[in-house]
Amino acid sequence: MSDPGRPSCYPPIPAQAFADAPPLSGPPSLDVLTSPVPSGRFDSPVDDRHVLCLHLGGAVPVSYRANGVERRGTRLHGQFCVVPAGSSTRWTLSTSATSLLLRLAPGQIAEAAGAMQLARSAADIAPAIHIRDPQIETIGWLMQAEGEGGYPSGRLFVDSLACALAARLLKLGTPKARLADEGRAMPAWRMRKIVDYIQAHLDEDLTLADLADVAGFSVSHFKVLFRNAAGMPAHRFVMHRRVERACELMAGGGLSATQIALATGFAHSSHMARCIRAVRGGVALRA
Repeated sequence: MSDPGRPSCYPPIPAQAFADAPPLSGPPSLDVLTSPVPSGRFDSPVDDRHVLCLHLGGAVPVSYRANGVERRGTRLHGQFCVVPAGSSTRWTLSTSATSLLLRLAPGQIAEAAGAMQLARSAADIAPAIHIRDPQIETIGWLMQAEGEGGYPSGRLFVDSLACALAARLLKLGTPKARLADEGRAMPAWRMRKIVDYIQAHLDEDLTLADLADVAGFSVSHFKVLFRNAAGMPAHRFVMHRRVERACELMAGGGLSATQIALATGFAHSSHMARCIRAVRGGVALRA
């Protein structure tokens, strides 16, 4: 999870958070950290990624200055502000606060804009303050849980959230945007190829890029076409297949819960047990 472009002033990533997690290849398209925000006046760090700051905790009056314009308001729990990549904004807080920072790779926005058939200029994210959106809030809490748990769901889940976040940001800015692949689904022969690949690599930390490459589509197009064909996002489909395989191995006997978890791509046996309960509604896992 190392990121050479991550500003040094951010809180360090706790090493223990990834002690049991499989290594991820390269910086993720979306990462998360919880950061204290000081009271008084300060400039936000210049980041090479778009940063969404979700406010955690009680209401805090703030002022925000960007591009020579100052805005005032009150931060409420779950509201977010947007600081575009390569820019800095000046904040004044009446008291210290805490933010959940979602850092999104700019390329993710550009790819989503292309998939949604938007003008190139749509990939230019504008600064914003005190926005409330249930979908983005949900993505934030999911990322927070993943980060605190050492990313047990793997790279594929984070990639899926990154795509969803980019598309949602664009839709908030362009409400009439139309998905290029709306109503279309993955061709059956390509779908069989992808399913075979997933089955053969269940023990690996699959990524959306891996699956899109097998299908022969860009990540953004693959995400929509796969969901239309499978009736669920790729990360959920993979989790269901992992649960099915884990239950088969459990029924066969001879392997411990830890061995089964590793063989089916779960971070550990507890993570496997939670997913089995979620998918099968309470199947017990033997120790």
